[in-house]
Amino acid sequence: MAEDLTVTRMGYGAMQLAGPHVFGPPADPDAAVAVLREVVRLGINHIDTADFYGPIVTNELIREALHPYPDDLHLVTKVGSLRDAEGNWLPALAPEQLRQAVHDNLKHLGLDALDVVNLRVGGFDRPTPGSIAEPFSVLAQLQQEGLIKHLGLSTVNDEQIAEAQSIAPIVCVQNFYNIANRDDDDLIDSLAVLGIAYVPYFPLGGFSPLQSEELNAVATRLGTTPMAVALAWLLQRSPNILLIPGTSSVTHLRQNVSAAELTLPEDALTELNRIAS
Repeated sequence: MAEDLTVTRMGYGAMQLAGPHVFGPPADPDAAVAVLREVVRLGINHIDTADFYGPIVTNELIREALHPYPDDLHLVTKVGSLRDAEGNWLPALAPEQLRQAVHDNLKHLGLDALDVVNLRVGGFDRPTPGSIAEPFSVLAQLQQEGLIKHLGLSTVNDEQIAEAQSIAPIVCVQNFYNIANRDDDDLIDSLAVLGIAYVPYFPLGGFSPLQSEELNAVATRLGTTPMAVALAWLLQRSPNILLIPGTSSVTHLRQNVSAAELTLPEDALTELNRIAS
């Protein structure tokens, strides 16, 4: 992501450690702790989280499982949203809300400074046009105060990225993208030129898992799973792509990590590239 921030391309997204619909505690907290410890044991040093997962639940599980943190473990969080009592996702982009969110992440993760904070500003799965200068400037100020080491963006378009870059450097963009949803193809390539990481959320389709005859056919031919193929395709799509697939299962975690060892042959890539066309 940056010269002083080196992470494994296969990371881990902690969202699914919370209860159903990312709300409330998990049914089995011990299993969630076991997954997080397996993440570190497998050599993954990039965990994506947010204080509004649960809310608070995921960050407190991370602290319980891994604190004091290994020196090379990097926790990436995001701000810009809140949950109400019913679990609805509400925008929270006012300056005081953003400041409070950063302090809450620091408290619940047990940190003095956050490695990366992503400003999430768009809708559920696509950007909302408009200026992000005011909220991003708040995070830039918190970076100047030493509470944030690096800044990122989530669910943004290229104009918003340029606007943010005019205020302070960013190290990553986290948008909705996978083998079947490729609106950001041009953006990924332009960020690669700038040395900015692209982190696709819902790399496996999110709440509606990817289903494709082509995906299944390639997986069968290669003797692996469709999800491993989908993750391997992302890793081969561009060198600036970092992955954060989420799971609450140690078995699924190991399967996801195995995708980093899978190299897709050219004929498979040609077949897979037809999925989004």
